Amino acid sequence: MANDEIHVLVVDDSQEAAASMAELLVLDGYTVRTASEGRQALQLAAEQVPHCVILDINMPGMDGCELTQELRARYDSSMVIIAITGMGDRSERVAMTIALADHFLRRPFESSVILRLLLPTRPAVG
Repeated sequence: MANDEIHVLVVDDSQEAAASMAELLVLDGYTVRTASEGRQALQLAAEQVPHCVILDINMPGMDGCELTQELRARYDSSMVIIAITGMGDRSERVAMTIALADHFLRRPFESSVILRLLLPTRPAVG
């Protein structure tokens, strides 16, 4: 793998949502892996620490809040975490995740927003 690849891990229990996000990112030049739940995401992160994790907050099993807590415990702030939800932000789980994540988006959102948030992870050109 090239050293200038930007690795993104997309975690969503909706395979359709994960696949469409991954497709968008691959088309923009990112190296993307997907996971359908939190434990699988932790395993993938251990194999290749991503520069960014984009995760759904509301997932069965290990939800996005628990996953964010575990990623921060293991990797501190070495990765950008973007939390996404269709839920209101009055939930305690959502509020805790927002506090730990670097960015928070509520569905629906424009795909260009994700690409703008990822720009700081790209290496400087020149």
